[in-house]
Amino acid sequence: MKTLLLDQNLSPRLINRVIDLYPNILHTDSVGLRNAPDRDVWEYARLYDYIVVSKDADFSELLLLFGTPPKIVWIRRGNCSTSEIAQLLRDHFEMIETFCDDPESGILALY
Repeated sequence: MKTLLLDQNLSPRLINRVIDLYPNILHTDSVGLRNAPDRDVWEYARLYDYIVVSKDADFSELLLLFGTPPKIVWIRRGNCSTSEIAQLLRDHFEMIETFCDDPESGILALY
C-alpha cells in the first residue's frame, strides 16, 4: 500500500491510532507542510507518490483539474472526533488498500 499523507485538517494524533494498519502514514506537519496551501500539499503528494487523506473538498477539485496522481481519500463526515476518523480508516482498510492499487480510481469518499 502507498503511504497515506494526512492533510492539516486532520489531527496528527490520528497517526498513533492507525499506524498498526498504515505503518508509513505521515502528516503534513511532519513533512514541512504545516499551514501550506492545498496546491503545495497536492504537489508534494504527487512528487512523492502519497495518497492524500483530507476532509477538504478542495482536493477533489484539484483532482478534477489535474487528474492523478495523487489519489485522494476524502473523509465526508462533518464535525467528528479523531477517534471517529480513526475508526473510519480502520473499518475501510480493505477498501482503501484496493483503492490504492487500482490505477483507474482517483478518489475514494468515506462517509
